[in-house]
Amino acid sequence: MTQTPNVPPLIESDESDYRDSGVTSTVAIAAHPLHPLIVTFPITLLTTPAAADLAYWWTKDMFWAQVSIWLIGLGLASGIIAAITGMMDFLKIERVRKRSAGWAHMVLNVAALTLTIVNLIFRWGNTSGAILPLGLTLSIIVAVLLGLSGWYGAELVYRHKVAVIGYGDPNR
Repeated sequence: MTQTPNVPPLIESDESDYRDSGVTSTVAIAAHPLHPLIVTFPITLLTTPAAADLAYWWTKDMFWAQVSIWLIGLGLASGIIAAITGMMDFLKIERVRKRSAGWAHMVLNVAALTLTIVNLIFRWGNTSGAILPLGLTLSIIVAVLLGLSGWYGAELVYRHKVAVIGYGDPNR
């Protein structure tokens, strides 16, 4: 029987994280953390422009070009709100800053929002003309970045128990 070499895990973990009750969110209403709730909007709004751009490419129907720019604009607005709540937790909860998942989550989200701004500016006044190829490419990259960021966000919540409740001492 062969032994598996001692390979470091792909996902960092600290055994002590599994024994405590978790770290509270610094932004909550009625003990419900807001960041995990709010992120559903920009994730949805900023991953679907790729599909709308593809639909425009295949049909050349202006409806899809208009849908895409609206999704990008609304996704950016909701993404800024989600970023504010997330940054408040990032700055105030030490456990987030101590984890590579916290840094990866933040960097990927900043990159996604920056590319979203570029995508919106590029399309402004040229809704359909800006879709191929740059608009579609940016939409796909943003969707991939948000998928990766969501992975790390889930790592923070489920593995490291960050923002699992909305009251108590956020500095644990």
